[in-house]
Amino acid sequence: MPFPGMSQDDMRKALSELDQALFNHQQWSEELNRTLICALPPDERDVADESYRHCRFGQWLYGAGAALISKHPSFKEIVDAHERMHQLTTDMLAAMATHGKVPLDLYERFMNSLNQMRLEILTAKRELEDSVYNIDPLSGAANRAGMLTRLREQQALVKRGIHSCALAMMDFDNFKRVNDVYGHASGDEVIAKVAKLVMSGMRPYDLFFRYGGEEFLICEPGANLEEAHALLERLRADIEALQFTASDGQSYQITASFGLALLDPDISVEQAIERADKAMYAAKKAGRNRVEVWEPSMSAAA
Repeated sequence: MPFPGMSQDDMRKALSELDQALFNHQQWSEELNRTLICALPPDERDVADESYRHCRFGQWLYGAGAALISKHPSFKEIVDAHERMHQLTTDMLAAMATHGKVPLDLYERFMNSLNQMRLEILTAKRELEDSVYNIDPLSGAANRAGMLTRLREQQALVKRGIHSCALAMMDFDNFKRVNDVYGHASGDEVIAKVAKLVMSGMRPYDLFFRYGGEEFLICEPGANLEEAHALLERLRADIEALQFTASDGQSYQITASFGLALLDPDISVEQAIERADKAMYAAKKAGRNRVEVWEPSMSAAA
């Protein structure tokens, strides 16, 4: 995940503050261009020591921004590009004061740094937007909006021989009974609580999607069938151990069935999902609360 450990509220706050910081940065850029083109006196903050800390974007970046987006992989690149851009700004303003113009190579290096910083920031912003708007609000898992795109990215890595990748379909057992006996509020609690448990037990780079209803899809990059099976068995046991309490005080538990398949480079992503789905139904047929690995006979049986 691009923003590990961040809640939906944190990501929304980060996105709002990032938008404001980008607006402030755009205003700074326009003011700098006006200063250079019209030979105006420079803003004192742009020629001060550590000028990158004094602009409004820098104040945000080293304050709230550091707390909100420092977990993003490109945070260091944003910081480095921002500092480099301000150093070149100082050099340009010094050249203007001394020679009345900015050397072309200096201006081009400034623009390269400016564009690099903007690219890194906009990448982080797009990933924040994806995380905010493509998350299922009940479970906290990703929804299906970008699922196939993410899985095709993984399949491309499989095709290039970079790593293997496992897919698993997870479905709660007898979930209709939870809604019928304990009410839909209890059903929502089960979905939210189990999803949270699964996400806490996954590796940071695993992907987790709410496929529909009480069905979820797990993508495990770098995992072979044996490694993926071990992870799913642990998740299965953890789910079985969860305790729930209905509004009338009754205690109950839930189990889940899993179907496992590899993301095969020779078939479509949709077919790989179908294999995992058939394996999951085989787990249901074999008694539920278990993990089944897809095999060709399952397609023949279907």
